[in-house]
Amino acid sequence: MPELPDILGYQDAMRSRIMHAKLIQIKLHNPFILRSVADPQSYQNSRVTEVKRLGKRLVLCFDRPGFMVIHLMIAGRFHWLLPTRKPTRTTLVTWFFEAGQLTLTEQGNKRRASLHIYDTWDEVEQHNPGGLDVRLMDEKTFIERLTRENKTLKRALTDPHIFDGIGNAYSDEILHASALSPLKRSRQLNQQEQLRLFEACKNVLAHWIDHLRDEVGDGFPEGVTAFRPEMAVHGRYQKPCPKCQTPVQRIRYAQREANYCPTCQTDGKLLADRALSRLLKGEWPKRWEDLER
Repeated sequence: MPELPDILGYQDAMRSRIMHAKLIQIKLHNPFILRSVADPQSYQNSRVTEVKRLGKRLVLCFDRPGFMVIHLMIAGRFHWLLPTRKPTRTTLVTWFFEAGQLTLTEQGNKRRASLHIYDTWDEVEQHNPGGLDVRLMDEKTFIERLTRENKTLKRALTDPHIFDGIGNAYSDEILHASALSPLKRSRQLNQQEQLRLFEACKNVLAHWIDHLRDEVGDGFPEGVTAFRPEMAVHGRYQKPCPKCQTPVQRIRYAQREANYCPTCQTDGKLLADRALSRLLKGEWPKRWEDLER
């Protein structure tokens, strides 16, 4: 799922292309993308006044007035095409402007991406999970949010009700940068660890926001992915940690996974993958060195 750095990249690119532009036509290529009752055709000839971010959602604001709330979920992606380009089979929505077409595509068979259309901002706010942007927090607010519930650090960082825009990929990178286990409890951190995590959140997000902006330049973000070769641990299972060269490990749960360095983050201990440890029982290795024996 696109996270804060990716969503900001889309927001920047869309603002530079469709702000104050007139919507000539909107076409739903798959009617199931629309999850509200408002008629999208009533927005034709309206102008876009702003592109706002609401967590991992983007909101197109119109002078009608009205709002289109778009959630990409896991496989949704935006694209900017020339006016003459035709949609592909994965295109769900096309917004037509004089300068080009903004399209929403989704790979795979599951249709999770969504479009909601509302007349008022109060209706839009029902999609606001309430998480705060770490970049705008002070240390005291961060710690208060982090310790509100005694969750694992991985779950706390990715909870949209606590923090804004951090998902599976950047939580892995933040925890590696702060040298903390993804399974450590939020109320178990000492003051030094809390400060380390706070600074890692700010630094990792700032680094990737700047990196992706530099990468895209004046273009439109394409190839948006949670797996990048420059990342330290996310998506790098069995590859060497950039700090200590220990093979990166992972644990899987539900439909997610956590990637970590056992040397940098867990004092050499292997975290128990529920499925594998249940299968191997007493034979589950305790330290990463045991994997090679």
